Amino acid sequence: MLLVYTYKITPRFIYIMKQIFTRILGIEIIYTTKVEDFIKHNGPKITYSKNPLQNEFFIRSHELLFENGIRDFQIPISEWEGNPCFFPTNEISAIPYDIFAASFYLLSRYEEYLPFLKDHHGRFPPSESFAMQNKLLKYPLVDLWAFTFLNELKKRFPALKYKTRSYKYTSIVDVTTSHCFAHRGPIRGFAGLMLDLGTFKFRRVIQRISVSLKLKKDPFDNYFKLIDWHKKLRLKSMFFFQFAEYSTYDKNVSPENNSFKYLIKAVADYSEVALSASFSSYRDVDLLKEEKKRLSNVINKPVNFVRMRYNRLDIPKTYRDMVESEFTADYTMGYTHEIGFKAGTCTPFYFYDAAIDAQQPIKIYPFAVHDYSLTNVQSEEEALGLIEEVYKEVKRVNGHFITVFSNELLGGDHKFSWLELYHKAINNCHV
Repeated sequence: MLLVYTYKITPRFIYIMKQIFTRILGIEIIYTTKVEDFIKHNGPKITYSKNPLQNEFFIRSHELLFENGIRDFQIPISEWEGNPCFFPTNEISAIPYDIFAASFYLLSRYEEYLPFLKDHHGRFPPSESFAMQNKLLKYPLVDLWAFTFLNELKKRFPALKYKTRSYKYTSIVDVTTSHCFAHRGPIRGFAGLMLDLGTFKFRRVIQRISVSLKLKKDPFDNYFKLIDWHKKLRLKSMFFFQFAEYSTYDKNVSPENNSFKYLIKAVADYSEVALSASFSSYRDVDLLKEEKKRLSNVINKPVNFVRMRYNRLDIPKTYRDMVESEFTADYTMGYTHEIGFKAGTCTPFYFYDAAIDAQQPIKIYPFAVHDYSLTNVQSEEEALGLIEEVYKEVKRVNGHFITVFSNELLGGDHKFSWLELYHKAINNCHV
């Protein structure tokens, strides 16, 4: 049992201590603000404060965990043990930066509470990110810091008990367009045919007619091929289905279509099925609840997990809506067009609402690779190489690697086969 002394126990302090020590390092901890309790403790102990008490393991604290509200910081980058770091301490601190404040800054998405220029979908863009501006995006910094910190603790406390963790991989298939041509109804089908003819897309015209006459399978209908691959690899997979009415940005098959419902039920027999929330539900919590209820009724089980359309997050409102809708986990945390770790970690963490200083009961599973971040590569080999780089970073810390592949890319026409790319990627990353 590790004892942590600090001069004030705050919600921010408790939140980050549990994430670093309990969830990442597997170390049991207790806290105290009483000097006499710290002195009496015979086991491993550290001080997290402005000044040390004795000659103990001391980390000089930044003010971030002990204040309320949001303010802007000037954050110079330095390096320790080969890792970039920030929030420097001083020469008497056992490590030269405040690992806890820095980790909280990343995990809470603190910078998204500050003014920033939104992109055309209202998202926080990678270009505004502190991590990307400082070339830190491809590193799971919180995990790297935690294990480097553990090495220092073991030097001071050789008998320190901790649990080792194992690498995990989860493949997400995002189904916002379940079929390219099938099950879209006569009006949408005819409109699509006219558009293809008007833009001289004669190959699509032939495909569309062949699917309509049931001479060929819809190109997006690869579900059971994917399920078979996942089963052979014993791979954890999740299918996020959009189950929403037609709108400008939501163009999936109608939720009233019986063939679509049957498909979802069939996939749910073999894999986890969750909700890919519609674009329209982004600021409409009642609609979000309705989509959740509809999907749950189809699969006859609770729908606890969610992803937002286009990875749109308005922090903290989106997570407040998810909590109100009784989701327990979110898989939206990541950038659509950039590879890396948006929250600086490859470990699931609970959402901390920094505006009201409270941890919320929804767990965030951050993804590191979205297939749309690979659309500009020139070859399959280049794409696999980029995935491999991130995979190795996660393996270094035995983290949880999550990738997102979109149904429409897996079944679409491209310069190389995305389906084959996906097959090779999951083979490379599942162990």
